[in-house]
Amino acid sequence: MPRVNRSGDKASNHRIAFMSYFKHVCLVEAPQAVITPYPRYINDCIGICYLAASVQQDVDSLVIPENYYNHKLYDSLQDLLRKQPVDLVAISSMTGCFSNALRIAEIAHRQGVFVVMGGFHPTALPDEVLSSPYVDAVVIGEGEETFRELVLHGPSGKVSGLAYKENGGVVFTARRPVIRDIDSIPFPLRSIRPVRYGEKGTEYSIDTIFTSRGCPWVCSFCANDIMHNKWRGRSPENVVEEISLLHDPKKKKLLKIWDANFLTNIKRAEAICDMMIERGLTNFRIMTETRAKDIIRAERLLGKLRKIGLSRVGLGIESPNARTLELMNKKNMLDDVERAITLIQQSGIGAEGYFVIGHYTETAEDTVAYPEYAKSLGLKQAQFMAMTPYPGTRIFREYQEEEKITSFDWDLYNNFCPVVATRYMDNRMLLQMMVYCNVAFYNYHSVLKRNSSGSMLIALLKGFFSLCFLLRVNKSLSDDVIASTIYNAFELYAGSCPVISYSCKSSEKMLSKAFVVSMYLSPGHAIDFVIGQTESVRTLSIVRRSGDSPLADAVIRLEEVVDVSGSLSMDDLMRLFYRGEVIRNNPDRIAQQLVSVTADRHFWRALRRLGLLYLHSSRKEHRSG
Repeated sequence: MPRVNRSGDKASNHRIAFMSYFKHVCLVEAPQAVITPYPRYINDCIGICYLAASVQQDVDSLVIPENYYNHKLYDSLQDLLRKQPVDLVAISSMTGCFSNALRIAEIAHRQGVFVVMGGFHPTALPDEVLSSPYVDAVVIGEGEETFRELVLHGPSGKVSGLAYKENGGVVFTARRPVIRDIDSIPFPLRSIRPVRYGEKGTEYSIDTIFTSRGCPWVCSFCANDIMHNKWRGRSPENVVEEISLLHDPKKKKLLKIWDANFLTNIKRAEAICDMMIERGLTNFRIMTETRAKDIIRAERLLGKLRKIGLSRVGLGIESPNARTLELMNKKNMLDDVERAITLIQQSGIGAEGYFVIGHYTETAEDTVAYPEYAKSLGLKQAQFMAMTPYPGTRIFREYQEEEKITSFDWDLYNNFCPVVATRYMDNRMLLQMMVYCNVAFYNYHSVLKRNSSGSMLIALLKGFFSLCFLLRVNKSLSDDVIASTIYNAFELYAGSCPVISYSCKSSEKMLSKAFVVSMYLSPGHAIDFVIGQTESVRTLSIVRRSGDSPLADAVIRLEEVVDVSGSLSMDDLMRLFYRGEVIRNNPDRIAQQLVSVTADRHFWRALRRLGLLYLHSSRKEHRSG
């Protein structure tokens, strides 16, 4: 397993280790209860790598258990604790990871190891966390300085930013201010990261960097302020030095600049770009997030951002409703959003909109406007997330006062599992409207531009699977509920009589006749996708099936799609999509990645299930059926 032993003068090292209260440290970043199987969401363990760097010179050993990226993590941790000395297990946890964090803590506790937990959830709810018999202490707020002092001195009233158990009670020490000079924080110790899909430590093809902490804004739904407070930026020199350690001229990496708002300081961002270009550190595909207003302020900088590899910008648009934005303390101007997206797209950079549905003041009718607004902006990609009241946020308190929080199962707190109701929508309706937004926004041109009925069917199946995977992150849903939710969302959309048009290119074939695909849930419950062509224009109509509808050329049975999606584990999907991301960024490595994929028995099992589903769906409908 990945491990760092202190090196250098033995006598000096022995003296330092002897002074430390804890000498053998194991670090674990608790995984989400259900993985969202998209490469951008993969955890790069940066949080615990920062902690590792802060105590690297103070301990005898640092270790992260193997198999962090699959379900064998817990067995690996047990084996590790049995085979080598560990006197402190440090766990970082988000809210949606907390049940797994407790599972990790229990394993460590049963081995007699001191357990400390930190991160967003323990910072927001230290009393709840310490009510567990398996947790001994909580680091509150930014962890590097508090964690190092805990390692050096043990649980003590002298360590600010700590809560710990003592004599049957809980001691809260003085609040620790955020770290003002974040250039002083050592770079994350990536070298100790475990193997991930054949890559280890610093070799990860997908990685994360934080060039700043905090945020100048305090949106009511965001937990950033609880942890990091006001915005503080690292110096351009410091940022670029870390980027140089990640850069590989022979392998393009996906680099996530995961600041709350990367473009808060335009002058700093430009200096980072200039230094990266000057040093040739441009072999990246970069993703980041920022505000629409900041894009407008950074208009002259967009060309440089594109040059260093920026390929996608996520914009927190949140809502098309000005009143909702005001209630969320979101300082967005809708005119700024439109202008920002135009500027991004003109620069050859992809724009993705983030929307949050389910504010307690909104109705289903209000929510219908979300995907229409996203399409009107010319967005090619958008995420529609359910309002999630994370502990410690203002929105959490507001939903409590409204008595609209429907679940405190932290496993569901991942932005895609509705855990609230609004004044006008119950939890089930909110779930359906989240799926509706995805259905109404979907890029149906990806179906219409296909040149054969078989490829059109595959494109539709791909869309249905994406909806299934979206709902699979909600562990509370049965297969029947997943199927009915998807059907109801399409039925609602069909009620608007949508007709999507596509102007064919001269190279694309003319359809000789209409192609009809029926999505079947149960007798009397089916939706038809009718694809036709007049001259150079193809159209897709989505209508509810009736008794006089034409025979379908293909029938997609939702029950089968949902069943097949459930046979593919999120671990397997993430592994497959991760390799796809590597190939996308490095086409010359396709042979290497395909060898790994085709050697995986899970791949062949999934391929067989998908093939059978396609063959079954492509059969023509018979009127007797």
